[in-house]
Amino acid sequence: MSTTVIHRGGCHCGAVRFEVDAPARVRVQSCNCSMCRPSGYLHLIVPASAFRLLQGADQLSTYTFNTGIAKHLFCKVCGIKSFYVPRSNPDGFSVNLNCLDAGSIESAEIEAFDGQNWEQHGESLAHLSR
Repeated sequence: MSTTVIHRGGCHCGAVRFEVDAPARVRVQSCNCSMCRPSGYLHLIVPASAFRLLQGADQLSTYTFNTGIAKHLFCKVCGIKSFYVPRSNPDGFSVNLNCLDAGSIESAEIEAFDGQNWEQHGESLAHLSR
């Protein structure tokens, strides 16, 4: 693991801004589920204590489906989901690596996650928010 830094990011229009404490060298998951694959979401999962919403709480809309555990948070203005509470880690946040500002990531290792078969693989991510 590399040194922990503060990464900043947000949605496309800038209405929603956040920061997250995470290593400068990260490992993220590329998921093939029906939500992530079409949007190209790259999951940087962190504990809730490492995530801070800086602005735009009033600009977020929540979408849930299936079990209702995951809280998909979208900007009401531009529609971007830059972070959310994942079903695999309801005690944390998944930040979309693609929504982080340039400059704080030294490297990103992308690993495949089989979200199409979530029931068989979801538990493998649970440690990431601890």
